Amino acid sequence: MYTVAALVYPDALASSLTLPMEIMGAAGQMARGADRRAPQVEFLLAGEAIGAVTLASGLTLHTTAQRDKLPMLDLLLLPAIWRNPLPTLAVCRSWLPTLADIAAAGTRICSVGTASSLLAEANLLQGRPATTHWNDFERFRKRYPDVDLKTRHLITQSSSIYCVGSVNSIADFCVHIVEDWYGSRIARAVEHQFSPEIRQPFRSAAWQDQPRTSHHDETVLQAQLWLQAHLHRPVTINQLAAELGISPRTLNRRFRQATGLSPLTYLNTLRSNNARELLRRSNLSISEIAWQLGLQDVSYFSRLFRRFNGVTPGAYRAAVRGKLFAPQVTEDSLADAGQWTAPAPGYRKLP
Repeated sequence: MYTVAALVYPDALASSLTLPMEIMGAAGQMARGADRRAPQVEFLLAGEAIGAVTLASGLTLHTTAQRDKLPMLDLLLLPAIWRNPLPTLAVCRSWLPTLADIAAAGTRICSVGTASSLLAEANLLQGRPATTHWNDFERFRKRYPDVDLKTRHLITQSSSIYCVGSVNSIADFCVHIVEDWYGSRIARAVEHQFSPEIRQPFRSAAWQDQPRTSHHDETVLQAQLWLQAHLHRPVTINQLAAELGISPRTLNRRFRQATGLSPLTYLNTLRSNNARELLRRSNLSISEIAWQLGLQDVSYFSRLFRRFNGVTPGAYRAAVRGKLFAPQVTEDSLADAGQWTAPAPGYRKLP
């Protein structure tokens, strides 16, 4: 069981609570459908007391846990604060030492928008990267000069502390967490359900203060870089091992120890990620994309893509481009919009 809690305060934006609940709940259901032993997600709404909390928007939420008596968590969410965060800081001030204790226990904590001020007030962002809502940059920088504010990144990560700059970006963060908990197949399936056409991958959107590789095996790092550089060519693990001067068996063992993946799985993950971008942004045919990824067998490419993403390449392309349309422009539609006037004298409509 993964336990997630979200703090509820009167000025919270409900969308930054409900979207993570729906994404993570869907991920748990999908994972359970594939494997009945997969852990589910328990989502707690934590308030000063258990009971109804009416938000500034007029929506009423029912909290299920007290913020001072939370169980051990896998993730704590601090939802976006509507407009000026100072009133919420005053409401939550007595709770900030508890927030610091939760962080000290290694729990992942993610603030949304101006809720990053809660992390700063709890002294959890000193000398660390952080972001906030764009409209709060100036105030945040003046109030917290020791925080390394990243105004060009919508997501920041420093150890287990995350900040996302907007409600939209919380979806990117949630898909990242889902991939960590349930793997890439479930993450891609969730992404496919929750508007893949607007999502930016976490690793390209986030500023992280640690290397993108979490291991220290230089040979494995060379292997990863070699696979990335040769992604457009047909490659084999035996060929890679020969390039590194080690046996395929040693390569497999060290690669798994360093990354948790086999070299082949890592290579196919790269292919899947690149295929999604090509399907999203290019007009290349499915066979041309397979060729770009060093695969000459289109059927194998389609099976591989489906294994990692839950849908065929064609279905994925249709989904991500489903909203990229241009309406047909006619005289009637322009007239309805007040943008068409009668033609000048001598005008003749062509057949």
